[in-house]
Amino acid sequence: MRTLVTGAAGFLGSHLCDRLMKEGHEVIGMDNFITGRPENLAHLENQDRFTFIRHDVSDFIDIPEGGVDAVMHFASPASPNPNSPFGYVNLPIQTMKAGALGTLNSLGVARAYSARFLLASTSEIYGDPQVHPQPESYWGHVNPIGERSVYDEAKRFAEALTLAYHRYHGIDTRIVRIFNTYGPRMRQDDGRAVPNFIQQALAGKPLTIFGDGSQTRSFCYVDDLIEGIYRLLLSDEHRPVNIGNPDEMTILELAKTINKLLKNPAEVVVMPDKRGEGDPQRRRPDITRAQKVLSWKPTIGLEEGLQKTLPYFQENT
Repeated sequence: MRTLVTGAAGFLGSHLCDRLMKEGHEVIGMDNFITGRPENLAHLENQDRFTFIRHDVSDFIDIPEGGVDAVMHFASPASPNPNSPFGYVNLPIQTMKAGALGTLNSLGVARAYSARFLLASTSEIYGDPQVHPQPESYWGHVNPIGERSVYDEAKRFAEALTLAYHRYHGIDTRIVRIFNTYGPRMRQDDGRAVPNFIQQALAGKPLTIFGDGSQTRSFCYVDDLIEGIYRLLLSDEHRPVNIGNPDEMTILELAKTINKLLKNPAEVVVMPDKRGEGDPQRRRPDITRAQKVLSWKPTIGLEEGLQKTLPYFQENT
């Protein structure tokens, strides 16, 4: 296939480009570098089957001669950290435009070329969930005007628009709801737990946790996630599919694990709770649908995944 990947220079987008190239596909990568980085794609620059276009998906998308067979819309700021310049709280308009106009323009490409379309959605559409774990049938618990709403509602709108194009224009669509993912090429400065803890531990500093550390997440290694997304692309599943690791742990447990792996003598320090409004207390995917329709489940445990991730941070911090 010839595939357009928006957000190609981001953490997930760049790994997705790698996987598509490995499978023999031709890839058109698109990014405006608001949060993506050129170095994430530097290794693909001289590949015959890879083309890069610097472009903001909020504007009309023009595809080079030949069209595309698939469109994978991954362009959006994604960090929830309000203290990071790359967090969506600090890029509110760009985030909503990527989710609304970017999805509209990407779907327009898919419609123009009768291409299959895959939307990168998020576990954030569930908000601070009142159902645990979260199945795809759960409608969510989201504040539509809170600080985090610029991301949550952009993705919820994007899902609605994707299904509208599927129902009314017959576009062959797919939706993946991505849960917490980590691995090489994460921004060291995006403010999320894994890169924050790794950098503090590498510096021999105490690992800082906001709140009491009892809030939970489930962390999926990037290779597992990309495998699930690739299977979804090739499937006939039109309903949203959760892709993530169902092994739930507290943020305190995550910090202690990273400290142990890096042999950091400093302790974990609990700080006053400065988490943003609406930060979920618990987060864990129900992956029953992914197991059933994609025959997918994660295979890489946290410690193994962190061992694969640490060299990237050691070389780039």
